[in-house]
Amino acid sequence: MTTKNDAFNQSRWSLKDLFPSADSPEMENAFKQAEKMVADFEKKRDVLSEDISSEQFLQIVKELEALTRQVGVINDYAELWFAEDTQNQQAQSLAARAEQFAAEQSNKVLFFNLWWKDLSEKNAQRLIDCAGDYRYWLEEMRHFKPHTLTEAEEKIINIKDLTGFAALIRLYDSITNRYAFRISVDGEEKDLTRGELMSLVRLPDPDLRARAYQKLYQVYGDEGPILGQIYQTIIRDWRNENIGLRNYKTPISARNLGNDIPDDVVDTLLDVCKRNAPVFQRFFRLKAKWLGVDAIRRYDVYAPVAESNKSYSFGMATELVLDSFQEFDPRFAQLAHRVFAQGHIDSEVRKGKRSGAFCATVAPDLTPWVLTSYQGKAEDMATLAHELGHAIHSLLASDHSLFTQHSCLPLAETASTFGEMMLIDRLLSEEKDKEVRRSLLFKQVDDSYATIMRQAYFAMFEKTAHEMTQQGAAVDDLADAYFTNLQDQFGDSLTLGEEFRWEWVSIPHFYHTPFYVYAYAFGQLLVLSLYKQFKSEGVSFKPRYIHMLSTGGSKAPMQILDEAGMNVREAEFWQGGFDLIEAMVTQLESL
Repeated sequence: MTTKNDAFNQSRWSLKDLFPSADSPEMENAFKQAEKMVADFEKKRDVLSEDISSEQFLQIVKELEALTRQVGVINDYAELWFAEDTQNQQAQSLAARAEQFAAEQSNKVLFFNLWWKDLSEKNAQRLIDCAGDYRYWLEEMRHFKPHTLTEAEEKIINIKDLTGFAALIRLYDSITNRYAFRISVDGEEKDLTRGELMSLVRLPDPDLRARAYQKLYQVYGDEGPILGQIYQTIIRDWRNENIGLRNYKTPISARNLGNDIPDDVVDTLLDVCKRNAPVFQRFFRLKAKWLGVDAIRRYDVYAPVAESNKSYSFGMATELVLDSFQEFDPRFAQLAHRVFAQGHIDSEVRKGKRSGAFCATVAPDLTPWVLTSYQGKAEDMATLAHELGHAIHSLLASDHSLFTQHSCLPLAETASTFGEMMLIDRLLSEEKDKEVRRSLLFKQVDDSYATIMRQAYFAMFEKTAHEMTQQGAAVDDLADAYFTNLQDQFGDSLTLGEEFRWEWVSIPHFYHTPFYVYAYAFGQLLVLSLYKQFKSEGVSFKPRYIHMLSTGGSKAPMQILDEAGMNVREAEFWQGGFDLIEAMVTQLESL
């Protein structure tokens, strides 16, 4: 799908496909309708029994899906509105109200979840066999039976989370997204957002790269003791619930079961990552050679190896991304285009806007919303491809139910990372300048580092931080542990500034979704294997890959991977991804 550059302009997204506005009659009616649907559903409690018919059971499941969608649309509107301006007090208030409302309604229908987990194996299997697309959702729910509490206890946790875990996350976001970073650029003092500041660390000027990182961690470090206390409170909350009450084996086990990935698979992944740290250390030494220095600094990890002022307008970037999708499969480009056509992308750079980027799938019948802050760099274009890859994944799986559309976190990174690789291939195929081509190859390994090794060591730190906090460690102790984590990761391949000991308090995933981060390493190494298959098989690979994405969350992830021929239980599988990265490093060494 070839597009015109001027057809795509940076803009704020529209949420009108959810509600006309936050104070519209439709919003208030949605709250009332949700309450009515929940009240009607509560009447089903008396008909739930061991011998319930499959027809009656499926009707109840569909009613639960409908009310879940209704409550979810309200909550997601509030979250998206808050994300576009975290300093908007009306958005903050609506988000808090919607969160409270969702927890209250969830408590009222909790009885279904508990009844289902407690049903006899014989009758559960009878109903599962007739459940169609809901099958895996029902199977997975029963996995949590050993960790489920009484109805009264579950209700208390849901309500207390609003003023505990969820409130702390909201506070963290409100504090950190108001930060402005004052720095001199080209002789001019500027107040930058975090996204604008981080764009500087990929520029050719080594002094500017250093000052950008130093400013980032000076601001976060000044509030490190407070942000660290917030993190430790989240850790304690996580442990109190998941270890103390639910009896998970370890803090990360709770996330692993949520992802339906066995503990030993995640342990194997992280072990292989740790063993392969020397691959990236070798790469950093090579980068030092190309930059003409004895050793790079941590400030230089993403430094370009050749000076280039090449930038891409938003229209040009969008065209390149969509064309790379088109080249793979026209449906990919068509589905990504829907995000733009429906005004579901927020690409502007604004103060107060949530940092980073994400893709939010609200419901199967709605095109996802994408947030990014586009600044014209190649990495911004890659981020655009990444988030649109998420949207494509969701849309390909949109014929599934609300309960089975979403992949687990590790598999959810498949289409996004694959999308980035398609874009890089497109850029390499068109770029004639040898310097730019070498820069693109370096960037591929840069990105592999950021997605695999950096995230794996993040996960290792999380495991350490959870254990140390349980043992009474202070915030400064965690900062020291994080710095040791960095030293293990980089070895003697670069020099570390002391300010990086506060990097951990700047990582939102640690706060929002404990142990999320290994999903990136899992997804990237998986995609390297998939992409290798694509390159060797060509067109015959595409139907199998598209089928994998279209499955969404309607099958167990291990089943999906087994069907795709991916034996993630074995260290050799993960090592294969590192072998490909090592081959890229060897190719760069030969240039």
